[in-house]
Amino acid sequence: MRFAIYGSGGVGGYFGARLAAAGEDVRFIARGEHLRAMRADGLRVTSALGDVEVKSVQATDDPAEIGPVDAVFVAVKLYDMESVAEACRPLIGPDTMLVSFQNGVTAPEMLAARLGRPHIIGGVTYILSVIERPGLVAHLGPFARLLFGEFGGAPSPRVDALKAVCDRAGIEAAISADIEVDIWTKFAILAPLSGMTSLHDRLLGAIRAHADQWAMFEAAVEEVIAVARARGVALPDDARADIMGRIAALPEDMGSSMMHDLAHGKPLELDWLSGAVVKLGAELGVATPAHQTVLDALGPYSHGNI
Repeated sequence: MRFAIYGSGGVGGYFGARLAAAGEDVRFIARGEHLRAMRADGLRVTSALGDVEVKSVQATDDPAEIGPVDAVFVAVKLYDMESVAEACRPLIGPDTMLVSFQNGVTAPEMLAARLGRPHIIGGVTYILSVIERPGLVAHLGPFARLLFGEFGGAPSPRVDALKAVCDRAGIEAAISADIEVDIWTKFAILAPLSGMTSLHDRLLGAIRAHADQWAMFEAAVEEVIAVARARGVALPDDARADIMGRIAALPEDMGSSMMHDLAHGKPLELDWLSGAVVKLGAELGVATPAHQTVLDALGPYSHGNI
């Protein structure tokens, strides 16, 4: 299968390297020092699941040099989506599938509006990984999992084929029966985790130990669930218990990429995380005070300072 990895950072770099090491035809789209290092010295991944080194990397900053592919993994930050959706056009053939492996809940709609809904497959990642230095991706946790599926849950030969490729590459992957529910379930974890760790500048364990901060965290989870249900997402009756159980299973030293970006003066995905909860809540008549607090406090830093 011929892949384009649009966004070759922690997520795209990790899974793209696994696919390339397994012999798939993978083209990486990157920029800056990371792109230059990949071209010169290849791409390395350090991981508790096994290190990977791809010595000969097909990498570019221009999708037009690649042309149509079978699958595009979109793994850029959400604030780059407007430009990236348009830049994906040269990668799209009649049967190309675009899988959005991004944070938030809005990316699939943004891609569909510009590139056509039939191309879009929903995706969720469970991984903590970063660019440690140009050309080197560090996988920091014990899990690295992909979940994907057609919106609506219909059986799909193309999704089956993607799952088979992931299996051959040693990537833990599963086909979702309801990818919209899975996207919102992750969002109900991620948006509160990103917002609370960034707002309080504390890791998850410290927030759990602080009664008021933990109560705000729980309220933020409940707000996302309420917005999802108001949008017609079929979250199960036990969604809150399930989501809080997943959060309880996270390690105490768990932070978030937004906390990392805030500490390093980088732009934040704030408008697409807590900001999206607030915006959608306002449209649907759902109160979202916890996420509004995050948005108000972190808004001045959302564009970074570097």
